[in-house]
Amino acid sequence: MTRIRPYRPEDRSALFDICVRTADAGADATGMASDDELWALLYAVPYVERHPDLSWVVESDDGRTVGYIVATDDTDAFERWFHDVWWPRYVDRFPRPAQTHTREEELIDEAYERGIVRDERAEAHPAHLHIDLLPETQGQGLGRALIETLFAELTRRGVRGLHLGMDPANVGAAAFYERLGMTQLSSEPGGQSYGVTFR
Repeated sequence: MTRIRPYRPEDRSALFDICVRTADAGADATGMASDDELWALLYAVPYVERHPDLSWVVESDDGRTVGYIVATDDTDAFERWFHDVWWPRYVDRFPRPAQTHTREEELIDEAYERGIVRDERAEAHPAHLHIDLLPETQGQGLGRALIETLFAELTRRGVRGLHLGMDPANVGAAAFYERLGMTQLSSEPGGQSYGVTFR
């Protein structure tokens, strides 16, 4: 039976696979970057490294990890850690580009900028999340169950709100967040944000 369970270290390789296979506005981004691991090194794996206690996965009937939710309850602290501890491990692998003409260059440049300027969304919505499900798992209520699991834990911790950013091209995800009661927040051009408050 498909189930949601806490993240375990042996799920790490599956996170790399799921992240790249859903990174193009929900579609497969394999081959879009010169290194397919870039996506997860930005948007999945650092979260399970710092917050395994805020990470859950979907396990299929046959024991495969086919989806996940990862989060931080303190965006400001997480982004400082990303800048000071996490990303320096990868600067030789991903040198900062002199110009940003491609999506890959933009992603790498953004990684160098994280933690330098405070995310204004974190004032009222200090937590943030990333969630990805392989197509085979979608439409079964698992995304809602993952988010409700996270929201319950954040509420238990007394976190006052959460935000997330997404590609506006992923209209299915936008509709999903709105069904969960999340509301649009101000966003930078080319992006879309949602937020929810818990108290």
